[in-house]
Amino acid sequence: MAKAKTDIELDDDDFIEEDDTPDTDSAPNSKASLTKRRLIDNYLEERRLQRELTEFDFD
Repeated sequence: MAKAKTDIELDDDDFIEEDDTPDTDSAPNSKASLTKRRLIDNYLEERRLQRELTEFDFD
């Protein structure tokens, strides 16, 4: 299967992004993005602290 060759034709139109939407909705998107980022940061911090607890030598 690794030796199988396939010809893939790509249209340039598939990669052109047209931005006809106004920028009025960027504020809610940035707020949601910031909220998601904070959630991810909190999750990563919690995982880091849990890892430190498991590696801590209590003796």
